Amino acid sequence: MGTDHGHAPASGHAGAAHRWRLRVAFVLVGAFFVVELVAGLAAGSLALVSDAGHMAADVVALGAALVATRIAVRPDTSGRRTFGSYRAEVFASGLAVLLMLGVSVVIVAETVGRLGSDPQVAGGVMLVVGGLGLVVNLVSLVLLRGGASESLNVKGAYLEVVADTIGSVGVIAAGVLVAATGVALWDTVIALAIAAFVAVRAVLLGREVLAVLAQHAPAGIRPEEAEAVLRGVADVVDVHDLHLWTLTSGMHVATAHLVCRDGADPATVLAEASTVLRERWSIDHATLQVEPRGSRSCVETSW
Repeated sequence: MGTDHGHAPASGHAGAAHRWRLRVAFVLVGAFFVVELVAGLAAGSLALVSDAGHMAADVVALGAALVATRIAVRPDTSGRRTFGSYRAEVFASGLAVLLMLGVSVVIVAETVGRLGSDPQVAGGVMLVVGGLGLVVNLVSLVLLRGGASESLNVKGAYLEVVADTIGSVGVIAAGVLVAATGVALWDTVIALAIAAFVAVRAVLLGREVLAVLAQHAPAGIRPEEAEAVLRGVADVVDVHDLHLWTLTSGMHVATAHLVCRDGADPATVLAEASTVLRERWSIDHATLQVEPRGSRSCVETSW
């Protein structure tokens, strides 16, 4: 019987590698949030205030993401966190989801409260602030896009800023329509559209977060295919107790029991199986147990 373990170094943590992107975006979005909130209240624009509320959620989400990336690579002094603290970034992404949904609910509630009223909205202020917001969001998008495909944490922040960018475009559109027609209803309609878009993005990100927390097989890796590939390793006659999951972004984990024919060299089987998992699916941390045919070591397990 033998085991093999591959470990991804902490320095290779995807979120930590893009921490500087989160830091710059945090400063930009935080500064503009104050500007947009003050302007929205002064202009009486629900679209501006709604977008400012979403930016407030961004500030909290980006701050949580920064904290999470720091926690994720922090050495464990308790000796109890055998998987480290890498999942801090997943929880931060979950917080971003809750904040996005909360902002959507607040926008809808404010919209309902406006029904039957005829608010005065300053379309010119909306145009100017919406334009500035678009510039800030585009800069943040360029920064975060580089890490969104590698880190769920950065992806959560990226999607927040994507929603903000759409919000800024909506604010500009509302400003144009209000200025051109004098009808404040356009401000309310755009605010509802922003709320709907934010909610949809939150649900999509939430599904990814739940998949990680529920320890589903990583996206792009089919368990039956992985089992077939391991069965194809020389001297392996059976594979059982195969488990695949994601610890955090870019860190996939696998465990499996490999039943080998008599006379097989465990070290050779382990080396080849580990190489296959690493090269085909970038699974650097694989715990593999080699068993001789006829072994009853797993028959008596309860699950």
